[in-house]
Amino acid sequence: MSGLIVSFLWLLLFVGGGIFLAYQRIDLRTSTIAAGIALLAYWIFGDGFVLWKLFLTLLFGLMLIPNFIEVRREKITKPLLDVYRKMLPSMSDTEREALEAGSVWWDGELFSGMPDWDKLMSYPAPKLSDEEQAFVDGPCEELCEMLDDWEVCHELADMPKKAWDFIIEKKFFAMIIPKQYGGLEFSAYANAAVISKLASRSPTASSTVGVPNSLGPAELLLHYGTEKQKDRYLPGLAAGTEIPCFALTSPQAGSDAAALIDNGVVCKGTWNGKTIVGIRLNWDKRYITLAPVATVLGLAFKLYDPDHLIGDKDEYGITAALVPTDTPGVEIGRRHYPLSIPSTPSSAVRNRPAKAGRCWLSCFRLAARLRYRRPPPAAARPRVMRQAHTRSFVNSSTRRSRTSRVSAKR
Repeated sequence: MSGLIVSFLWLLLFVGGGIFLAYQRIDLRTSTIAAGIALLAYWIFGDGFVLWKLFLTLLFGLMLIPNFIEVRREKITKPLLDVYRKMLPSMSDTEREALEAGSVWWDGELFSGMPDWDKLMSYPAPKLSDEEQAFVDGPCEELCEMLDDWEVCHELADMPKKAWDFIIEKKFFAMIIPKQYGGLEFSAYANAAVISKLASRSPTASSTVGVPNSLGPAELLLHYGTEKQKDRYLPGLAAGTEIPCFALTSPQAGSDAAALIDNGVVCKGTWNGKTIVGIRLNWDKRYITLAPVATVLGLAFKLYDPDHLIGDKDEYGITAALVPTDTPGVEIGRRHYPLSIPSTPSSAVRNRPAKAGRCWLSCFRLAARLRYRRPPPAAARPRVMRQAHTRSFVNSSTRRSRTSRVSAKR
């Protein structure tokens, strides 16, 4: 029995010691020295078989090799890296731009395995302005009092009309829009404070308010829209006369922007009796938050220019267009009702949009399926959010939706 206990202690020394060194991220050289000392002690005091000791010595010899940096780089790291690179898919320019967009704050420390908590605590605590605090304590509190989650989920399958009217009246959809366009121009912290407070009362309200202040066309307009587009849409979005949604998610690619099959092809066509350069759009979207009540959608798609009408490239990656939902050919399908509740709340980390308008969408309330079909020749044309495409036309040939059109605009 005593021999078994001694063997267990040796096992604990080697295995437990290895785990401890790895957890503490001890450098390779120090770990090798510690392992060598433990092995020497085992040779002197251990009662294991000689073959077993020789086997452990062989393993220790293999551990010595990576300590020689040049040998490790040329004989181990480089061959393994070559194999790994062949396993990875190639990265497009659009994907690279998206990955390199934005910056890393303290949260990057979390991926180090040993975050510097003192560094986090040294940052000043965020603070709401007097105006932002008044909004959280006033309109936001009032909206919470109007909402009964049981009524929203199981009786109305929607928020009550008074809540919708209050959201529009108090400009909940305009928190990120500058005051010059009639918005509230709140900070990101205030936006998060409002969304968090609403979520504590009703995930449906939180999702409904969150989308226009993050994924909606307002964000893309502020970064990439022309002045004419900003003057046309931002005042309406701030006042609530325009309700936005963002169409990214599709049945085939989900919310993976890099896998989009929705496309736009630069070509020539007739618009208002004139031949112009425009974009022929084809798309099929699903789970689009606020779609049943939206008046304008931001459409994410991949842009192609096979005839080189706007440049020398064949592909321009992911971009976005503004499409009024009353454009002939736009079909808003039956409202989704997942899990028999009007909302399926989830959370996401948002980077600042990249050049091509990188965004993502989750399955929230008021989600519906969007498709585009071929419109009549005289159809109104959407405005594309790029300087080179300020005038465009749409003529699509995708499948027609079999679902009924929802006319739920408020």
